[in-house]
Amino acid sequence: MRYYLIAGEASGDLHASRLMAELQRQDAAAEFRFYGGDQMAAVGGTMVRHYRELAYMGFVPVLLHLPTILKNMRRAKHDIEAWQPDVLILVDYPGFNLKIAKYVHKKGICPVYYYIAPKIWAWKEYRIKNIKRDVDELFSILPFEKDFFEKKHHYPIHYVGNPTKEEVDNTSPTSLTPDPSRGGEGRIYSQGENGAEDVNRTVIPLEEGKPVIALLCGSRRQEIKANLPTMLQITDKLADSYQAVIAGAPGIDADYYDQFTSGHRVSMVHGQTYSLLSQAHAALVTSGTATLETALFNVPQVVCYETRPHFLFGWLRKMFLKVKYVSLVNLVADREVVPELVADTFIAADIEKHLNSILPVDSPQRQDMLQGYREVRKRLGEQRAPENAARLTIDLLRKRSH
Repeated sequence: MRYYLIAGEASGDLHASRLMAELQRQDAAAEFRFYGGDQMAAVGGTMVRHYRELAYMGFVPVLLHLPTILKNMRRAKHDIEAWQPDVLILVDYPGFNLKIAKYVHKKGICPVYYYIAPKIWAWKEYRIKNIKRDVDELFSILPFEKDFFEKKHHYPIHYVGNPTKEEVDNTSPTSLTPDPSRGGEGRIYSQGENGAEDVNRTVIPLEEGKPVIALLCGSRRQEIKANLPTMLQITDKLADSYQAVIAGAPGIDADYYDQFTSGHRVSMVHGQTYSLLSQAHAALVTSGTATLETALFNVPQVVCYETRPHFLFGWLRKMFLKVKYVSLVNLVADREVVPELVADTFIAADIEKHLNSILPVDSPQRQDMLQGYREVRKRLGEQRAPENAARLTIDLLRKRSH
């Protein structure tokens, strides 16, 4: 069968690539065409556009790049219509993907399946009308979404398990090997995030005996610009006892970080987030999938996400945000497992206080957080999301053809 996929950011590229590999395994005749990234390209098929040309966030950046966004949208619509796939599989990224779904459904080109349901339970719940109208099958990776869609909105979905949990569990452990030639310093030797051994093996310099504080400051330039300076301000104060290491985001050139890291005591890995988390003692993390990844690696964290203007976002959050929490960790647990300092509560002194409280290995805050992580794991379950989603996709398509 012919599968057309659209993923609009780094996490979508990862999840879509795993789904493609499973579709390929279960369907020997699988053909792929996609908007995505390098990990999808590694599986095979034809990449129409890289997600770097899609991933704009915030009112001003979207406005500035609107001609490019609209051009990519038109190209996707026409390309899908010309290729005539057996199914369109959309991966998260609802602002773009729901518009594509509307076009494909209206034209009757092919069924529309959505892998990784849009998070309308948090924001823009009105999009349920579009989903009901334009999406034939919805695959969820968060257990609490089933009640939201089925009980509240009477729209049946498939919970297939959480792919992040599986990806973390399948990551080979890294090891530390001191390098005497560096005058007592060591290096982290690690494996890539797909489990493949890193060709260079030497990833970052590590000062022997210094625990690592991981800095996960976002996957987009706007997020990095907003969050990284404050993170560095905080970790600089701990530099005598801890080493700060930035997780460079896929799709962002390493040079972009230089403007923020100059003059700070910090190291960096690029495209090696899982390797870094497997070494980390604690972390400062922007909201998103990274909070769940950090929890699944059992790394105590402080969730901090800067937005401007503070007062406006704080007001919008109180008025329109439909959930109590912003981090996936707290949403899955249905309680505050990790502290969230977002928008009007994003205050450097408070972030520093919370970070200091989880650094001692025997602190109550650290132990309570690790217990909360165990609850999150249990709630996510043991299902293999890509395998389940691929099997359901193939079975549902075969039923439609009969």
